[in-house]
Amino acid sequence: MTGRPRTRLERVRASVGIAQLALQQIEDDLSADDVDGQEIAAILRELQEDVDHPGGLFPTLAQLLTVAARRAEQIEPDRDGDASCPLHEAAALLTDHAGQRLNWAARSLDPQGDPE
Repeated sequence: MTGRPRTRLERVRASVGIAQLALQQIEDDLSADDVDGQEIAAILRELQEDVDHPGGLFPTLAQLLTVAARRAEQIEPDRDGDASCPLHEAAALLTDHAGQRLNWAARSLDPQGDPE
């Protein structure tokens, strides 16, 4: 028996649910009694730049927001930027500000693990 196809919003909701479960696992790992500074730094670096996959969590979220902003540019009334500009700004905040702060925290916790 074939059910009706999922709507786009249903697929997004399911994907967000999966992402939330994955992030909960990371949160659990970060709050473990035996986690040390070096391990926290490594986890923070993974969030910023995953070595096994291109990008990382923050850059991927920023890319998602940029795609949404580009689409908003095409459909927003009067092309006034009321929707697209905040999305572009949110993407920049993730990469420029949040990402940089993750790097600083990781470097502070584990200077030896700094890739630079």
